Amino acid sequence: MKHDQQKKRLKELRAQMKAHGLGAYLVPRADEHQNEYVPPCAERLNWISGFNGTAGLAVLTMDTAAMFVDGRYTLQVQDECSDDFWKYKHLTDNPLDLWLSRLLSSGDKVGFDPKLFTNAGLGRIKTVLENAGIELVAIAENLIDTLWKDQPAPPVGAVFLYPEIYAGEASKIKRQRIADGLIDAAQDALVISSPDNLAWLFNIRGSDLALTPIALGYAILKSDGSSTLFMDGQKLSTDVQKHLQDDGILMASPDQFEAALKTFKDETVRVDHVTGSAFIVDVLRKSGAKVDLGADPCTPDKACKNDTELQGMQKAHVRDGVALVKFFNWFKKQKPEGETEWTVSEQLARFREQGDLYKSLSFETISAVGANGAIVHYGLTKEKASPLKCGELYLVDSGGQYLDGTTDVTRVLAIGEPTDEMVRRYTQVLKGHVAVSSARFVVGTTGAGLDPLARQFLWADGVDYDHGTGHGVGCYLSVHEGPQSISKRGTATSLKPGMVLSNEPGYYKAGAFGIRIESLLVVKALEPQPKNAERATLGFKTLTLAPFERSLIDVDMLTADECDWIDAYHRRVRETLVPLLNEDDAAFLKQETRHIHPRCL
Repeated sequence: MKHDQQKKRLKELRAQMKAHGLGAYLVPRADEHQNEYVPPCAERLNWISGFNGTAGLAVLTMDTAAMFVDGRYTLQVQDECSDDFWKYKHLTDNPLDLWLSRLLSSGDKVGFDPKLFTNAGLGRIKTVLENAGIELVAIAENLIDTLWKDQPAPPVGAVFLYPEIYAGEASKIKRQRIADGLIDAAQDALVISSPDNLAWLFNIRGSDLALTPIALGYAILKSDGSSTLFMDGQKLSTDVQKHLQDDGILMASPDQFEAALKTFKDETVRVDHVTGSAFIVDVLRKSGAKVDLGADPCTPDKACKNDTELQGMQKAHVRDGVALVKFFNWFKKQKPEGETEWTVSEQLARFREQGDLYKSLSFETISAVGANGAIVHYGLTKEKASPLKCGELYLVDSGGQYLDGTTDVTRVLAIGEPTDEMVRRYTQVLKGHVAVSSARFVVGTTGAGLDPLARQFLWADGVDYDHGTGHGVGCYLSVHEGPQSISKRGTATSLKPGMVLSNEPGYYKAGAFGIRIESLLVVKALEPQPKNAERATLGFKTLTLAPFERSLIDVDMLTADECDWIDAYHRRVRETLVPLLNEDDAAFLKQETRHIHPRCL
């Protein structure tokens, strides 16, 4: 963003703040549904700051402005937000609430848009500020929207039906099961604000976002099984509307959503604590409803894929594996000086497009060479793409949306001869990746219990990575899906059969290189169970089919069991994909997946 434009926008926003009597204003990177990826009309944080990350929060006072980000964006924010205007803050090391409470005075007011925050997200902020005598004030009209003259209109992408041959279960059956659960919980209705959950529950997909097949909207499901879908009619063809209505689903416009919320006086309504906005909660409570803030029951149901979905995910990964092998073979044959991060990324996309049922990428490809690889969520552009160079590492984090499944995979390729440091760090990351992939754990284990397995070998050298080890993944839905995860922070959600998660430990040396090894795993029951086991045990099956970079593996750092696991994985990759490849690509894969060391035979 140009210097004068940035200065003008901040000045105008501060004028709006003054008009509302605010000492500070919060601008999150969020939309009304708490989506990770948001439509252009919701890119308010980018508009005011120039920051392009998928998570962040700006705080403006009358004389300062700060960007709060997590460890994924500490380098990116400095590159995109001018330090002439912005201070950079780490969300964990410098909590927003404490920073604001020290900066402001008792009696000051902090404004926010209640549609862009959840009660949970506001909880600690509100408590800390109130203890300092500072009031948190909901502002009905978003202040950025009052200034953004060419703000794009909300998206009206077409909605299409998701066939049961891919969904594995009829929408009516899902809705009745969720409704029965509301009765058991003594709840009268459920408000669904997550577009992912709308898509899953009603067996629809959409095109409101570029790479995530969802349609923005809301729904209310009552305990008697009846449901209303609040969605812009421009998204729904006559055939789609007729199918939904024939299936017993009432249709309404988003403008009618608030009025519908006001009808639940003296009734108990479940609102998801993760995606339900403070606005929804406030309208319900002011209307006399009792709000139960808890997990949307669609979320855990969606997370545990049924047999049809799992079969589809496996098939999608086979097609994805074919594209990856073609790409790796092509990459190894190119002269580095003739390619850039952009051109190789485009080539990978072309290989993916050849796969059956392919619809799009599942997120913008992270194609990063050298120092760019150390930027965890490096934002690639054609204009700024770096050329490939010998002696550097190339990190590619990419995925595809197939009609029967979603993929997400990261591999690192060496360009020329790697350094000893690169090899050591890659092998440590690989050891952590293998430790998670081969883990056996008892029922009830959460992702936080597995996270140290991935970090232990890096920790031994006094290094670490500042992001989670794994996130959930949807089935032709969002590439980042809850509630399951593997991270230090963890969640209360235990890992259950059918859940799909990523396994992606990494290492990042600022200004030098980045390493991340990511595969998708599905949780499964292990057979046979241990003799005399007192609790049932679970484990993982790796869905991703892509070889590791042989030149970066120090076999002497591996145990015999780790060698066996890597060889068994490579054997499965080879046996699955070779029959689907041409002679040249097959020969390449056979070479890349041979036994890693004679001592491991």
